[in-house]
Order: sequence, then structure tokens, then C-alpha cells
Amino acid sequence: MLIAGFPAGAWETNCYLVAPAAGEECVIIDPGHRAAAGVEEALKKHRLKPVAVVLTHGHIDHVASVVPVCGAHGVPAWIHPEDRYMMADPEKALGRAIGMPLMGELTVGEPDDVKELTDGAKLELAGLELSVAHAPGHTKGSVTFGLPEAADIPPVFFSGDLLFAGSIGRTDLPGGDMADMLESLARVCLPLEDSTVVLSGHGPQTTIGQERATNPYLRQVAAGLGSVDAPRRGM
Repeated sequence: MLIAGFPAGAWETNCYLVAPAAGEECVIIDPGHRAAAGVEEALKKHRLKPVAVVLTHGHIDHVASVVPVCGAHGVPAWIHPEDRYMMADPEKALGRAIGMPLMGELTVGEPDDVKELTDGAKLELAGLELSVAHAPGHTKGSVTFGLPEAADIPPVFFSGDLLFAGSIGRTDLPGGDMADMLESLARVCLPLEDSTVVLSGHGPQTTIGQERATNPYLRQVAAGLGSVDAPRRGM
């Protein structure tokens, strides 16, 4: 399997290209602010052909390059219906007044082909099977994507802004909810194997085992002790 990732834009949001191998079809995950050039560079370097863009949630730092990337390659974008409005109305998603400037170089809107994600779906794309889990908390339509263990490769978990190395996503923006976040952590993250590689929306990779042992939020959820007063991340 090939996973090429890079941080992009003002928020250093991780964008990932996932394929069975170099020279094959791929899926692009979260092409955010100023990610289009990095996507094209990775496609050329690894000789990849994109077949879809899939989005962990609708915040502008994760979707800002969806229109140019999908348009350049004629591919659909997949997003949960609860977050779909954010592509065309990012100010509302951030709690900003309509008409306030939002980094004026951004092109917002929907690509020509938008498909909606559902909890428990299995996406058969580019020779891969991505499992979808609805994981509200950071936004109402946040999802994660999982890839099963294959050969000598451990399971891979694209956590978006649900789970980070040592932290979790913030819940203070419109649509965020700490109770939902804790429920998602318990339902989506805790059952995963310790060997599962976590590739999040921001920051370095980690594993579920590492987070189970050290992440204050995941430890408290596992212990059933509720909320934690610790720093959170994400836009």
C-alpha cells in the first residue's frame, strides 16, 4: 500500500493520497487550504490517478481545495450530509458573520459531483475498501476512514479531527459538542487494535496503543470518567 501525506496551508492540515501501490488509482483525503499544488506533485511523483476525494469533515482547512482538485480530475467528493453545507458556507461553520472576509484567495463551493457518506458504509474505491464511521463531536458530520490490515501492513485509521497524537479536536465551534466527542472516542476509537496506525488531520502519526496509554482524553473515556481539562487541537 502507498500512503503519501503532507501538511498544507495556513492550518497545516494533513492531506493524504492512498493507493494500493505506485502507478495505480488513488483516493485523496482532505485536500485543504493550498493543497492543490501538493496533490499534483504527489500524483506526478507516484504516477497516481485519482478516482475520488473523501472528506473527514467540512471545515475550510480540510475542504478548501476540493473544487480545484475535483475539477482538474473529474472526480466526485464524498462528505457526510451534516457537513455538506460547509463547502459553500464556511463562515457559518466557523461562527463568523456572513460577509466577513475569509482569506479572500479561497474558492468555496461544491464540486460538480458530491456524494454523501453514511455510517458503516464500505467505500470500494481505487482497489481499496475504506470503512466509514460517523464520529460527531468536532462537527456534526465528522467521519473517520479505516483500512483493514493487509499482509505485513497494520490497520490504518484516518481520524480527521477526532483524535490527534496526545489530544483531540476542539468542540467550541458551531456543531461541536464535547459529549458527542467523548461518545465518538469511546465507540469509534477504543475498539481498534493497539497496532492501528492513526493518521490524523493535524500533527504526526501515532498508534491507538500509544494514545490508549498516554492520551488524557482516551484514557479518561476508557476509564469511564467523562470529560478532561486538557488542550485540544484543530481549527
